[in-house]
Amino acid sequence: VQLVESGGGSVQAGGSLRLSCAASGFMYNGACMAWFRQTPGKEREGVEAIGNDDTTTYADFAQGRFTISEDSNKSFLYLEMNSLTPEDAAMYYCAVHPYIRCSGGLTADNYKYWGPGTQVTVS
Repeated sequence: VQLVESGGGSVQAGGSLRLSCAASGFMYNGACMAWFRQTPGKEREGVEAIGNDDTTTYADFAQGRFTISEDSNKSFLYLEMNSLTPEDAAMYYCAVHPYIRCSGGLTADNYKYWGPGTQVTVS
C-alpha cells in the first residue's frame, strides 16, 4: 500500500488549499480513508473521514470549512480547506484501512497505512 500526499504549502489566514492523496496497492472496495493532522508536541487528530459505505465524519473544527472527497475508485482522496486560520497549520496525513469491516472514523488507531504527510502553514 502506498499513500502520497500533496498540495500543502503556505497560505495567508482566510485562504484555501486543496490537499490530495494518491493511493495505490490495495483493493478499493470496502476501504476506510481519512485525513489527520499533527503539530509538534500534540497528538495526531482526525480531520475528516470517509467510511467504506461512503459516510463522512468531520471534526468539529472542520465543519463548514473543510470538505473530504474521493474519486470513484478511491485512488485519490482530497481535502478542500477554506477559511484557514493559523490554528490549522500542521502536518496533514492521509490514512487508509483497506478492510471491508474497517471501523474508520477519526480514531488514528483504526487506520493501518499512512502517507508521509504534507505541511500546511498559515500566517
